[in-house]
Formats: sequence, structure tokens, C-alpha cells
Amino acid sequence: LIPKLVEYAAGWNVELPFKDLQELLSLVRIEALERFGLVGMLGTNLLRQVAFVVIGMVVAISLFHNATIVIDRDNHTLKNNLYSITADEIGNRFELFYKSFHTVMGAQIIISSINTVFTGIFLFAVGYPYWQLLIVLTFLCGLLPILGNILSNTLIVCVGLTVDIQHALGALAFLVVIHKLEYFLNSKIIGNRIQNPMWMTLLGLILGERLMCLPGMILAPVILHYIKMETSRLAAEDAVTAQPPAEAKAA
Repeated sequence: LIPKLVEYAAGWNVELPFKDLQELLSLVRIEALERFGLVGMLGTNLLRQVAFVVIGMVVAISLFHNATIVIDRDNHTLKNNLYSITADEIGNRFELFYKSFHTVMGAQIIISSINTVFTGIFLFAVGYPYWQLLIVLTFLCGLLPILGNILSNTLIVCVGLTVDIQHALGALAFLVVIHKLEYFLNSKIIGNRIQNPMWMTLLGLILGERLMCLPGMILAPVILHYIKMETSRLAAEDAVTAQPPAEAKAA
């Protein structure tokens, strides 16, 4: 039908961008890639993230219901087998990592409270619309390390744009300044909570961001605390009591 369609269009002085089936398919394919390629990529990433969230929820519920790794331990012929010992060691380290996460998140509540107080004072002083709701959202978003500040800042700036550009720019400038100062405050609070110096926490944030971007910054304080707790349980050999071979031979 395509040749007849081209001939019919030419009779009406209409020039079609294709002359046969192959040109039509090429045209449709190029248009689809240009217009829907980005949408398809974003949709794929969204589905992947949704799948990760669902899997994470199922894992968390399953662990809450039963965190046992070896469920058939009594049926093993050899009790001290390699699988059981390995599972126990993994379970112990998972429990220690969970305690580290719990410790850091406890500090995050304090950080979120301080951030909410300063942000609330600013919103009330400049007469921001819906400032009560924004304060509540700021505290809830602040419970997420690093990412929470980005979410709450985006909401505040967007609300400011509904008033005028001055409100939005003023809020953006305030939030940038206060959160740059909070980097040092956060390091101090989390550092005291996990008993690490401030400079070590800051370096951990920088290294985590370089290695894993945003997730690395979120996990950096937790991993620092976990490494400290894990290595603190290991006894190092006293090298002072061991004499070098030459000294031992001379003695």
C-alpha cells in the first residue's frame, strides 16, 4: 500500500518523507529513539529502583520474622561444620553492623532536630507560606542522612517560587550557607556519638562520595563505626616480645 499512498500524496502535491517500507521503518525508528529513548531509559532505572525497594522491604520483614541463617542446624550430622561456623560469623558481623547503623541514626535524629529549628526560624521570619507544613517535612526528611537535606531544600525552594523569585533565591542562599556549616556540626555530633575525631568523619564522607557518590556519603559514618568496633574485638600479637633472629642468635 505504501507506493499507492506515495502516488496519491504526490497527486495532491504533498511530499512524504518516505518512498517505500524501509524508509518508513527507518524514519519511525529514528523518531522513536529521539523522542522516547530518554523516557525509556528513565523508566528502566525507575523500575530497577522500585524492584530494589520491594526486595529490601521483603528482606527486612523476613529478617524481623526470623534472622536465623542456618534453619536446619539440628539436622546436620556434624555440628561444627564449616557452613554453620561461617553462618555464625556472618550473623555476628551483621549484628555488629546493625548496631553501628542504629548508633549513627540516633545521631541523625539530633542533627535533624537542629536543622529543623534553624530552618523553622528562617521560614517564620520571612513569612513563608505553609511554613508549619514545611517544618514538619524538614524534620521527616532530615532523618535521611544527606539525602534528606536535598529533599527538604527542594521543597522549600519550590514553595518560594510560587511567591516570587526573591523568596526562592533567599531560601536557596540561606539553605546553602546553613548546610555548609552543618557539615562540620554533623561531623562533630556523629563523631562524638561513634567516638571518632571530626576530621576522620569528614574524610570518610569525602571518600564515600568519591567511591559511591550519595550512598557512599550515607554509609560512610556507619562503616567507620563498624570498622572500629570490628577491629577493636581482634587481639594483635605483641611484636615486642618476639626477638629478631640476629638478636636471638647473639643471646
